[in-house]
Amino acid sequence: MAQETKYWVAFHRIPNFGRARFAILEQRFGSLEKAWDASGSDLRAAGLDARSINAFLTARPSISPDAEMERLDRIQATALTINDPEYPTRLKEIHDHPPVLYVRGELPSDDEWAITVVGTRKVTAYGREATRRLVTDLSKNHVTIVSGLARGVDAVAHQAALDAGGRTIGVLASGLDIIYPAAHAALARRMVEQGALITDYPLGTKPRADHFPRRNRILAGLTVGTLVTEAPERSGALITANLAAEVGREVFAVPGSILSPASRGVNRLIQDGAKTVLDFRDVMEELNLQVAVRQLALPEPAAPDETESALLDHLSGEPTHIDELRRSSGMPMATVSGALAVMELKGLVQQVGPMSYVCVRETPVDYRAAVP
Repeated sequence: MAQETKYWVAFHRIPNFGRARFAILEQRFGSLEKAWDASGSDLRAAGLDARSINAFLTARPSISPDAEMERLDRIQATALTINDPEYPTRLKEIHDHPPVLYVRGELPSDDEWAITVVGTRKVTAYGREATRRLVTDLSKNHVTIVSGLARGVDAVAHQAALDAGGRTIGVLASGLDIIYPAAHAALARRMVEQGALITDYPLGTKPRADHFPRRNRILAGLTVGTLVTEAPERSGALITANLAAEVGREVFAVPGSILSPASRGVNRLIQDGAKTVLDFRDVMEELNLQVAVRQLALPEPAAPDETESALLDHLSGEPTHIDELRRSSGMPMATVSGALAVMELKGLVQQVGPMSYVCVRETPVDYRAAVP
């Protein structure tokens, strides 16, 4: 298989060689190794068009199948063809599946139970916290989180999965050796250790505007469903959601304020039939994963003391500035700031902006009551 793989990788270097042309070559020649040495007339007889034949004959002298595999080895990456047993099963089911998938990290069979989480790059405090909470709970219930490593919701989803000790997969719109945005290089390294980075673009491929919509078919096809946590009316996240629906996967959406432009897209998805998500259990139950919820229910946060309980009465899922908290609680600033520091350690609150806090779990005791 390794011998054959290098020719798949080499052919994948040829512009416009996608699923259909790979299928033609494999059917006509029996293997990509034999096709690599074919003449122009043989390729014509196989059914390739003149443009594809010229592209191949022009590029072939400059491409070494062995060198391509060595380049992958240097960054500890692998290539999976559609014929490999490790190739993700769900991705095989979509019409336009990638003939070659490049992987850094691991893709175990457990990743079959995965959810794609996407949304706006200009995420609000609400979208950030909604994404973090949902992904944290899903991750702790052994659901793999898939996203696109972009700014905003994608980065929040990946980070929350890692922080929860879960697995996360990033689908790139570039080669595995080019992380975009570059600011996410450290995040990408953690993902390789605790998940994977994948792409259907060869090494050295730089991200381009047209790569991102095409990349979305992998985001949609790789998982059992797509969750959009925050998105305006014009958003790549909505493209992913529509692609998921087209391939028969579930679409989930987190409702937002009707006054917020950042939520117009997700609210429209709900109008169009997406499953409304108010809690991670909405996702688990729709996918018939109730057993996982029962077996792996999250531990309750540490119990608050009297001062902490009083502060929790003035906190919610919306960010509250420490000055407002001091005024509403009537407590001295030193008491409020000291208590908040301890509450962060207990997992009761989280700082989501300059001196602004949200309640991590508003009704922790009710959680176990809700899980039979």
